[in-house]
Amino acid sequence: MKLEQGQIWKQGEDYIRIVEWARLSIEYKVMKDPVSKQGTVHQATKKEFCRLLKGAVLLKPEDLPAAEVPANDEELAPDPETEMV
Repeated sequence: MKLEQGQIWKQGEDYIRIVEWARLSIEYKVMKDPVSKQGTVHQATKKEFCRLLKGAVLLKPEDLPAAEVPANDEELAPDPETEMV
């Protein structure tokens, strides 16, 4: 298994993203939603991390759910009538 920084794995309901890949250890984040990127950060040795990933599926960028992006720039501009002064 080839581990790389930034990889996202799906295991059951959780998503696991490699935050920092080092020679002997892995820092990873466990998330419920990969779009929001909110989750808890953990550290493990590479051996422990590989055991953790047993049965997990490596996701390609196109497999990830996309964040909703406004259709045009007008939706990004603040409404001057509701903007606080």
